[in-house]
Amino acid sequence: MSAAGSVALRGEGLSRTFRSAAGDVHACVDIDLQARPGELVVVTGPSGAGKTTLLNILGTLDRPDAGRVWVGETEVTALDEEALSEVRRRDLGFVFQSFGLIPVLSAAENVELPLRIARTDPAEREARVAEALRLVGLADHAAQRPGELSGGQQQRVGIARAIVAEPRVLIADEPTAQLDSRTAATVMDLIVDLVHTRGIAAVVATHDPILRARADRVTELHDGRLLAAEGRLRRDRRR
Repeated sequence: MSAAGSVALRGEGLSRTFRSAAGDVHACVDIDLQARPGELVVVTGPSGAGKTTLLNILGTLDRPDAGRVWVGETEVTALDEEALSEVRRRDLGFVFQSFGLIPVLSAAENVELPLRIARTDPAEREARVAEALRLVGLADHAAQRPGELSGGQQQRVGIARAIVAEPRVLIADEPTAQLDSRTAATVMDLIVDLVHTRGIAAVVATHDPILRARADRVTELHDGRLLAAEGRLRRDRRR
């Protein structure tokens, strides 16, 4: 089976078990999940439910014990590490709870990193970085280092870095967990706007009820199992 052309990200039958001295931990059990271009899919559930493991598998940072993942029409679970690295550079953007910025680099230099790795032409790099910082509202903060920015600004730099290479899929793990409620709302607005205006497929793990309420689709995990999938597309919320 191959992924349909209108699906940007798809996981089928995903399972992952971790072995420990205390016994096996079934982090994911036979999970199916997909995201289409311009769709925000929220994964929710209690701590330890398997959200991060699922996102790591979908984002090719971990391999499932069983099941398959497609990015576009490419089955990435069949690829070797070199090919997976290319998929990450070309098709995937990541936003982390801890921001993940390099302290000694400026905001612009942090955003530029994926383009440097991809050996993008310097003039194009400069233009893309400027556009990404403009999109997240930080055009005037390009020269500042992370330590000179607020938490919300740092997360917006992280989002700019995630989108600068124009990925088809955004993977975000608790992107507002380190932020106060007002700043979190600003970051949530940014993510929702980018997904819907740029046509990015996003899968976001969160406990935040506000982000959940703004999702196009919500999936709930408990003990590694998919308990519920709310499939209503909330297009009316965008008007």
